[in-house]
Amino acid sequence: MEYCPETILDQKTSRYHKIEPNFEAIEKSFVEFFLESYKKPPSSIILDMDVTDDQVHGNQEEAFFNSYYHGVCYAPLYIFCGHHLLVAKLRSSNVDPADGALDELQRIIGLIREKWSETHILVRVIVPMPVKKSSIFVKISL
Repeated sequence: MEYCPETILDQKTSRYHKIEPNFEAIEKSFVEFFLESYKKPPSSIILDMDVTDDQVHGNQEEAFFNSYYHGVCYAPLYIFCGHHLLVAKLRSSNVDPADGALDELQRIIGLIREKWSETHILVRVIVPMPVKKSSIFVKISL
């Protein structure tokens, strides 16, 4: 790769171009790959949502000590359907485990519904903390 100068006077004629990721398109592609892996829509699917720890060593930004995981870590949010990864969000470990989860569920369920309007969707949530009740039910309105 060549060095790209900080200031480019004319982006259209310069041989240097700043390459930036399109995060929205990348996130959407996970769901699109999943949908394209089926020849026809299934009658039902199960989305598994989980938060886990990603231990770090050193002084990484946004990494904090988490007493549940007994270490300094990130707390990424994952959503899978079978072996298909639909969401992977790297997050600080000092946030509520459910932080951003509903937004991600609504986003991917919306994308799934665009192609599979009749598919029944069940969401399983793995709670990464001790809970008093044996089950937690969440109703999602879309």
